Amino acid sequence: MSVWTVYDHPTDFPNNYVARRFEISEGGELKATDSIIISPDLETLRRVLLVETGLTCLARMEGDDPKIVETWI
Repeated sequence: MSVWTVYDHPTDFPNNYVARRFEISEGGELKATDSIIISPDLETLRRVLLVETGLTCLARMEGDDPKIVETWI
C-alpha cells in the first residue's frame, strides 16, 4: 500500500510544499520511495493528489512532525 505525506516547506525544499510517497509493507513497516511531488502552492498539490491519483485526504495527527500538513491514501 502507498501513502503520500504532504510537508509544509521541508528543509530540503524550503520554498515549496512537498508530497512524498511511502510504501507500507504487510507487516506495517513504512519505507520512503523516490517519488515526490513539489509545488509552491498547497491547493495545487492537493488537486494533483485528488484528481490525478484519486486519493483520500487524512488530517494530520496530533503527534505528527510539525512540517506534516496531511496524508493521502
